[in-house]
Formats: sequence, C-alpha cells, structure tokens
Amino acid sequence: MTAPDGTQERERDEGADRPGPAGDPSAALELRTPGEVADRPAAGASTRETSGEPGPGETVRDLETREKPAETAAAGSGDDGESAAPPASHRRSRPLRTSMIVAAAITVVAAAGAATTGALGGDGAGEANAAPSAPPKTAEIRRTTLTRTETVDGNLGYGEASAVQAPAGAGSGQPAPNGTGGDGGSAGIITWVPEDGDVIKRGGTVYRADEEKVPLLYGSTPFYRTLGPGSEGGDVKILEKNLSELGYTGFTADDTYTETTAEAVRDWQDDLGREETGRVGPGDAVVAPGARRVADVKTSPGALLNGTVLTWTGTERIVTVDLDVRYEDLVEKGTEATVTLPDDSTVRAEVTDVGTLSGSGDAGDAGSGGPGNGGGNEDPTLPVELEIAKQKGLGRYQAAGVEVTVEAETRENVLAVPVNALVAERGGGYAVEVVDADGTVERRAVKLGMFADSLVEVSGKGITDGLVVGVPK
Repeated sequence: MTAPDGTQERERDEGADRPGPAGDPSAALELRTPGEVADRPAAGASTRETSGEPGPGETVRDLETREKPAETAAAGSGDDGESAAPPASHRRSRPLRTSMIVAAAITVVAAAGAATTGALGGDGAGEANAAPSAPPKTAEIRRTTLTRTETVDGNLGYGEASAVQAPAGAGSGQPAPNGTGGDGGSAGIITWVPEDGDVIKRGGTVYRADEEKVPLLYGSTPFYRTLGPGSEGGDVKILEKNLSELGYTGFTADDTYTETTAEAVRDWQDDLGREETGRVGPGDAVVAPGARRVADVKTSPGALLNGTVLTWTGTERIVTVDLDVRYEDLVEKGTEATVTLPDDSTVRAEVTDVGTLSGSGDAGDAGSGGPGNGGGNEDPTLPVELEIAKQKGLGRYQAAGVEVTVEAETRENVLAVPVNALVAERGGGYAVEVVDADGTVERRAVKLGMFADSLVEVSGKGITDGLVVGVPK
C-alpha cells in the first residue's frame, strides 16, 4: 500500500540520501531515455526526482527543467537571476496546510449555523429566536361589566327587639289612663300573655289585663291621647284605617273622628269584650309597624301590669351589620347585597335601613370611661339592616353569623384584564405585555380603573378587546 503524501515527505526529509528497502516504490528508479521529460506531475515522486541529482543521460539543464514546474517557476529568484526552486517537501506540504485551514473554517461556519437553528442539542423549536422570552401564561383583554364589592360580617335574625310597655299609671293604684277599664279603677293584673316565638298580627291579642284584650294595630304613631268624636290627626287616621282593614264599615278612613267612627269603635269594643264607650285611649291597643314575633315574655299571669310586658321583633328574618365607618360610602337604602349562610348557600338581600354612627365613645359619660379610664376607644360603626325577600332561601336558620357581600359600584362596558397581568414600570405606572402571534412580546402602558373580582379596568393606546397579554408567574 502506498503511504500518504505526508508520510512520504517525512521519510524523505529524515533520510533522503538513504536508499529505501527493496520493493519500496519510493526507492525504485524511473528509467528514461536521454533528454526525456516527464509528461505528468510526480504524484509519488521517486528518490531520484527529489534528491536533486541528474539521472543517467540527463544534463544539469534537464534536471533544472524537471524540478521547475510552471506553477512555481516565478516563485522567487536568486541573486544570479535564476529561479530558486524550494525543496520538494515544502512545495508539497503547502497545499495540504491550505486544505486543512479551509476545512477548519467550513467546520466553524457549520457549527455556528447549527447553533443558530437549534440543530446542536434541543428540539429545534427555535426558542433562541424569541426575544424577550414569552410569558408562561396568557390572557385576553375582554370587554365586560365590573362590580366593586366588599364582604363584611353580619348576623341573621329577626332584628333588634323592642319592648311593649304597660300603660303609664297602670298597676299603680291610679285610674287607668284610657278610661275604659271597667269601673275606671286600677285595671292592672296580667291575666294572659303569649309565648316566645308567637306571631301576632293585626287585631290579635298582645296580652290581657283584667281579662280585657289589648289588640295589635298597625301604624307608626302610638295612641298617646283619648280619641273621640271631633278628634283630628294622624292617630285618628291610623285607628280608622285599622278598623276598615278589620272589616268595620260606615265611616270614611281619614283624619277626622266622626259619630260614624264612634259607632264602628263600639262594635269593635264589643268583639273584644270591652266596655262599649265609642272612645279609644292609650292603653286600649298597641301600635306597631306590622306583624310582630314575640322574642321574650317579661311577665306572667297574676303579675301586676307594670313595666315591660314583653319584647318582640318583626316576623321576617333580616340581616344586621355593624358596618365599619370606612365603608360608609358603600351603602344606602336600596343597595343590593349577597348573603352567604353557614352552609355556603346564598340569598339576595337589599339594604332597608341605615342608622347613625355609634360606638365612637362618649368620653364624658359616667360609667363609660372618660379620658384616662380606658373608655371611648371603640371604633365607630354604622348599623345597617338588610331585608331578604325570599325567606325560604334561609332554610331553618333562625339566627346565625353570615357574610354580607355589598355591591358598591358597577362599571359597564369596560376593558379588563386579570390583575396579575399588570407589570410595574420602573418610572411609575403600569403596563401589559402584548404577545404577538409569532411569540414576540411588546410592553404597552395602561391606565387603571376599577378593581373587582381579580380583574382591573384598563385603557390606553393600542389596548383593544381580544388583545392577548402575558400573565407572569
């Protein structure tokens, strides 16, 4: 086998004058006739060709002609004007080194191209081309309605209980103020009371004193005087309206007490088992806004009619809230809310009453703790009542702690994104990262509006419905 050119050159450099072993092609002499010149390049040059000695029949000129190929004839000249041919080993190694340099350059370029396209390692997805890298999640800017809410603690029940008091002077040995109690003496022994939880409606008996029924009438003003023919006012209208609702007729329900009104009163008194006087006094009826539910009976049959007879509430369950003063601007009559019950079921509610601030501390009141006494430090609260229209939605709950979510403000037809899509700008303000279809990311400044339900209202140049934005981790 013929050794590569590089190997042959090393062997010739180390011992060009040493004859090669028998049978070695490099040691064989090429025979030519005198004056013959080789017609092809010496691919495997013989020892004679590389030794610089003339062969048989060759002159020195023939040797110079053989050792000066056309491509190297002008490579250089000596002082005597003749070309100085470099050694054969140098002439043959130059093309080899040049080829190796070109091959290395090609390898470097190919490696750089492979790294750019992802061919060296990775999955070739082209992630290196994305600048900056795409966010892990995305969301769309959507046009929607936002509602600002606040959730506070509340209590389900029948509301605050109010007291039913015995008529002034009753049970004191003084004449009853109504003037209708039998002989007009001290009618003041309790003979019947309802039970806790009983519901009393219009015309129903609140209690009995000396076996005379004291009924419930609906209205906003209690009877504070004796009414008879010729009386005029709002209390007269309350009486006549109740009599009409109970089925008594023959009069006009207005604010004037006439003789026909007195006739209707006598019929009513007869049905109650009372003396038929045609007149009505303060102790003849109890006036309340509507039907009542007995909360706590404070007396019992046989006791003197004195002080508080019982306490009662409305008949429908409501929600009460001691609202922190910082949320004062969130509620007014008609404000809607959602009530979450202990079993996580919900019912709709509406604010029906907003009270006045309380609990701000009356520092100067005796027993309440003045300055230095540790009093007057309670945070002020605002009492709020909410009505629940669908009572069946409350199930069997009579009293329970609940959560009240107040719907304070609503913004319709606005653009919104998840709050965690916002990116804080270094110089202040916020932006969103818009993700194009090719994965590139562009940051656009936004102006913020209402926050609600983990969303935020946004607006600004280039902010449109359906725009895809990044959601950072």
